[in-house]
Amino acid sequence: MPQDDGLARAFEKERPRLLRVAYTTTGSLAEAEDCVQESWLRLRRVPDPGAIRDLRGWLTTVVGRLALDALGSARSRRERYVGTWLPEPLVEPAVAGTAGTAGSAVPDPAEQVTLDESVSMALLVVLDELSPAQRTAFLLHDVFGLSFERVAEVVGRTPGAVRQLASRARRHIEQSRPPAPAPRAEQRRLVHAFAAACQEGDLEALVRVLDPEVTWRGDGGGLVASLPGAVRGADRVARGLVSFGGGALPPGTLRVVTVNGAAGLLLYGPEGEVSVAAFTVDGGRITAIDVQRNPEKLTSVRFPEA
Repeated sequence: MPQDDGLARAFEKERPRLLRVAYTTTGSLAEAEDCVQESWLRLRRVPDPGAIRDLRGWLTTVVGRLALDALGSARSRRERYVGTWLPEPLVEPAVAGTAGTAGSAVPDPAEQVTLDESVSMALLVVLDELSPAQRTAFLLHDVFGLSFERVAEVVGRTPGAVRQLASRARRHIEQSRPPAPAPRAEQRRLVHAFAAACQEGDLEALVRVLDPEVTWRGDGGGLVASLPGAVRGADRVARGLVSFGGGALPPGTLRVVTVNGAAGLLLYGPEGEVSVAAFTVDGGRITAIDVQRNPEKLTSVRFPEA
């Protein structure tokens, strides 16, 4: 294996994948970045990196173990969390050439952690219903391709036990997971229609884009106003959104962006507060709206220039 700069280049090549591993496990970009950085420090401490026959597998195993530890600590903190807990969103500019986009800058490839289904907000919400061991076993084996023997090293179980953990997780996800992501054009169309209806305080237009059984969740972390619990049903959600927004919104308040690889919204409040909305789309309607308002989970989000 190449040393010094060569080792750094080899590591950087794996960084986007390692970030996905840690982020899907923890639901936190900050914790994911910490896990990846710690894996680099551990790699540097290996006496003979050239003896590592499978660098990708070695790094994935290390990051998986670090992320599992971080998830365990986070679970204890969540027991004291105020309100609904939602993952930290990953926000990028919307796809260039669409109405309402915020420029066409291409993010650094090392930061491309949102470009596959493994980090969709809908899936992350379902993954949070699993135990840490189930979540880790499913992600490392089914999503990131580690053998059950390698996963067993991470979770501290036998390969047979890990196989059972992944199987249980898989069944739960198959029962709860929304259908395959809608085409990007359909996502954008619905999110733009949703944004226009919110901007105008148009209750009927909102109901038209919402699935009859739509679910609206919000995370304020006890730091800003948010929903006390999930709201379900198109009429209740539409009325709640109009009420929460105080009627029609000032021009420029909403921007269409990309949230965890899908069309989403960035809301800029009158006092400088930021909210990020992620959407799940199915059958030509919006079936779920997850709004992150906790400022501690939005430190990396910036409201783009027009």
